[in-house]
Formats: sequence, structure tokens, C-alpha cells
Amino acid sequence: MRNIKLIIEYDGSRYSGWQRLKGADETIQGKLEGVLTQMVGSPIEVIGSGRTDAGVHARGQVANFHTKSDMSLKEIHKYMNYYLPQDIVVKEVKEVSEKFHSRYNVKSKKYVCYIWNHWIPSAFHRKYSYHLSEKLDIALMQEASEKLLGTHDFIGFSSVKKTNKSTTRTIKEITITKEGNMVIFSFIGDGFLYNMVRIIMGTLIEIGLKQKKVSYIDEILESKTRSIAGKTLSPQGLFLEEVYY
Repeated sequence: MRNIKLIIEYDGSRYSGWQRLKGADETIQGKLEGVLTQMVGSPIEVIGSGRTDAGVHARGQVANFHTKSDMSLKEIHKYMNYYLPQDIVVKEVKEVSEKFHSRYNVKSKKYVCYIWNHWIPSAFHRKYSYHLSEKLDIALMQEASEKLLGTHDFIGFSSVKKTNKSTTRTIKEITITKEGNMVIFSFIGDGFLYNMVRIIMGTLIEIGLKQKKVSYIDEILESKTRSIAGKTLSPQGLFLEEVYY
């Protein structure tokens, strides 16, 4: 049995997220499995590095699948990109060890979020950034983001309900930069809870707009209460940039 690793990019605008759904399946996983099953003539399960929410994009999603097919990697690559919708593209196809698992072997992930920060919206960036007309204070957001670095229980920054699983995660790096009217937020961590990056973004925006103080971060971490944190930012500006193994 061969184990095939994929690196995939997609525009998540019209999809219900990564995870396969029952019935009318407008998901990334569902589209990939449909094409691969058609290719080999038997059911194929695609394992992703993790789920992305509805509307979230990816430049470096990683997945793997097992097959007995003797097709070459180039044939698989060409077939997938020919039959997949144009907003899902396989960037790389590689045969890997049987032990490789795209989810269990992940060491860290990088997410990038884009905010178009100008009173005039952008016609070209509207699907791939969040539009915010009020000016953000970059220095305040940078100061606040430093409080999120390290290992914490991030349950207050998550939409996760009661769970027996750990909600402790480690954020290794956060950078906030500005290029023209675009403010770019980059997060690298060992894992992220459901809606965690989008809730952190909603919280940092409140601080950047001076609606909340920098100490707001401490309050959320200490209370571990979702209702205290900022709103969940809409998904169109968020990208799964890279997965590290």
C-alpha cells in the first residue's frame, strides 16, 4: 500500500470548510476524495493536517491518502488538478513512509490573517481580507500579542464546548506588520483550537481600536471564559499558510 502526501492550496470562499459532510458535500476533503475515488475506482479517504473553517483559505494544507494504484506521482498530480475545481489546486504530490500521518505528525502550524485597514474598501482584496475602516494601533496590538506567547490554556479564545481533551496550546511566534493599507498578522503554534485564531484576531482588533486595554488579554486567559473575549472575526482574511513536521 502506498502512502501519498499532498500539499494543497484552496480558496475557501464557497466551501463549508475542510471536513467532509454528509449529503451535498461542498467541502475541500469531500472534493479531494471524490476525484481520487474516481481516479482509482474504489473509495479513498483523505487525511488532513487539520480542519479549516468555512470560508478559510489555505496555501499549504497537507493531506495524505493510501492507495494500491500504480499510477506515477506525475499522473496522479495531473489527474487531480485536471478534475478538481479551479479553486482547489494540488501543489505537490510525494510518496512518503507508511508511518507518515498528516495530522498526528504535525509539529506546528502557521496561520496568516489579513486586514484591509482603510476607510475605502478594496475591490481586489475583498475576498481575501477583512475590511476595517477605523485605524488600528499596531504598537498596542503588538504589546498585547506578546501576552499570548508561550503555553496557556486558550479555552477563553475558543468556540470549543465542554471537552475532556486538553485546551492548552503553545504559541511560538506572533508578528504584526503593515504593508500599505494591509495589516498582516502571522501566528505560529503547536496547534490551534476551534476558532482560536479568529477570536484572538477579534480581541486584538478591540485593543488596536483602543476599545480595550492591553490587560484585556490577561483577563481572558485568567477567566477561561469565551464570552469575555472579542468577537469571532469573519473568515475571509484567514489562511492556513504552512504546516511543519
